[in-house]
This record gives sequence, C-alpha cells and structure tokens, in this order.
Amino acid sequence: VRDKKYIKFDVNTPYALHGMDDAMGLKPTNIGKVAFIFGVIGLVTALIVTGWTSVVSYPLVIGGKPLFSFPAFVPIIFELTVLFSAVGAVAIMFMFYHKFPFTSHPIHDSKYMQKTSSDHFGIYIESDDPNFADENIRKLYKELNAVEIVEIYYDQEEVDFSLPALDKKFIGAMVALFIGVSFATWLHLEVGLNSLPFNWMVIQNKYSAQAESHLFANGSAMRDPVEGTVARGYMPYLYAKDPEKAGKLLINPLSPNEMVLLKGQEKYDIFCSMCHGDYGEGDGRLKGKFPVPPSLHSRKVREDWTDGRIYHVITAGQNSMPSYAKQIPSDDRWAIIHYLRVLQRSQTAKESHLQ
Repeated sequence: VRDKKYIKFDVNTPYALHGMDDAMGLKPTNIGKVAFIFGVIGLVTALIVTGWTSVVSYPLVIGGKPLFSFPAFVPIIFELTVLFSAVGAVAIMFMFYHKFPFTSHPIHDSKYMQKTSSDHFGIYIESDDPNFADENIRKLYKELNAVEIVEIYYDQEEVDFSLPALDKKFIGAMVALFIGVSFATWLHLEVGLNSLPFNWMVIQNKYSAQAESHLFANGSAMRDPVEGTVARGYMPYLYAKDPEKAGKLLINPLSPNEMVLLKGQEKYDIFCSMCHGDYGEGDGRLKGKFPVPPSLHSRKVREDWTDGRIYHVITAGQNSMPSYAKQIPSDDRWAIIHYLRVLQRSQTAKESHLQ
C-alpha cells in the first residue's frame, strides 16, 4: 500500500507490531517540536514571573543575595517548563492530531473493527486519498490475498459534525449537581469541621499576639518576662550595656584554623557583606540605600578593638547596625571575627607577616 503512493491509510492489528511505523513510511511526529515550543513558553513565563516579583513587585535583600537569585527559582522554572510542555503537547495531540472530540469515525462500530481488535489484521484506505480509485484498491487487496474486502460509509446521522443541541434536562441536572456538590463541600469544610467538639482547636481560650486583655490594668495581653528569670536553654548576654567590659573580658574561644575561617567567610558573606562590602571597606551592595558603615580596616577596629569588642557589636548592635544575636549563633560570630582579622591582615600585610 505504501509503495502504491497511498497517503491516507492506516493499519489495525489486535496487538502492537513493532516496526509498523517504518513499514507504513510514516514521518516522525511533530509532537516533540510542539512540546519544545510549549516548554520554552513555560520557561520564559517562569523567568518573567519570578523576575518581576523579586525585582519589581516585591524586592527583598535576604542574606546578601541578589534580588533575582536564580538558584532559588530553579524549582519554579523547572516545574513551569515541564507543566507547559506536557499540557501543551497533550492538548495539541488531542485537538489537532486526533481531532478530539471527534468520535464519529465510521470504523468504530463496524465489523471490520470488531475483527481487527480480536484476531484479524486490516488496512483501510480513505476515499479522500489523492490516489483513491475503487477498482485499483480492490485489485491491490486481491493481490495481497485479503480475506475480506468491505466498504465502510458514514452513517447519515454522523455526517453532520456540528455539536448536537444539549438537552435542557441534562443541563439542569448538571447545574443542580454543581450547586449540590459545592454546598456539600462548604457544609463539610466550613461548618462540620469547625463545629464543637470538632473545630480543630481553632477556637481556644487564649490570647493572640497584640490582643487586648481586660484582665490587666494596661489592657495588654502580652506581658514582659518576670524580672531576673532566664528562658530555658538561653544564655543571656551579660555585657549588653557595657562594650568596654566586653572588650576586656571576652576572648575568642575558637582557633583560626581552615574550617573556622571558611565558616567565618560563609557567614560574613551572608550577613555582613551587603553593608560592609566583600572586603570590609564599607562599600556593600546597599550603598546609597542604607547608611554606609565605616571601614573595618581603620586603626580603631584593627588594633584598638579586641575580638571581644567586635563580638559585642555583632551581638548587641551599634548605631544603625542592629543586633545579629538571633540570626547568627555565638560560635559563628567568633568565626566571623577570625575571618575579619584575615581581611584586615590582607590589607595591611607586612614582610614580617610572610616570615
């Protein structure tokens, strides 16, 4: 059939026959190209959405990272690329390749399809093939020792491909079903799950943050901790209001080995570099948007301030610099100080240091 230059034909078999595509002379499908195009659309869409959100709509500098932090957005970009590619390919395949929802092909309910889906093999040639000729096709099938040659026609009722008029009762039933399911869902999720005793502890005898209280004289539900008490697992900083004492009594407990310096560099780049700069010169990425801190290479910081004095600034804050006690663990603060000393030494290196 292929060698006779027929184009619009197909083969029906009761089970898969590998190599049939090559035997029929079928060209490679364009579904791969369609999937690639939709994948690119998904990729561009993800880049636009993440870029616009992080740079234009809601810009936030987090840990010194750039506004558009590409590694953080890779999962979103990957998911949208795959989603657009898969959904687009399937939709195009159904709508254009399989003419979905076309379900009135004449062979569907024919004896030909009953046999070829059970224990026979069949080839059909459509009448709109450019080389279609009834006599030639019958002659070809006889030469191929066909068991049976039949003609299949469209039923008159199926020739019209327009959508039939929808039954009003059917539409009414669908609308009623939609309303009923929606109401049942709302009744279950909003009423049933929030009714005592099954309210999932939404309603509790408690005060929320910033809530008003009629129990205390000042009307505030949030109370200050009892003076002199310490929270479990918390070690209070004893020199919060005495930086000079901190400089004299606090000593860096860590040794400046390679592991400590690498940890200090990591934490410095995350928490410090956006203001102090990558090398501690006060030229960070927030320059012009935030008060510029002094250089960490000044004589005061380099020679006069001890490690304990610098630790106090990181822990308690100073001037426009807030406390980083909650963001950076104590050992990491000491590691940052070791790394800072390395930066200072790199800017004021002497020949004796090399020796």
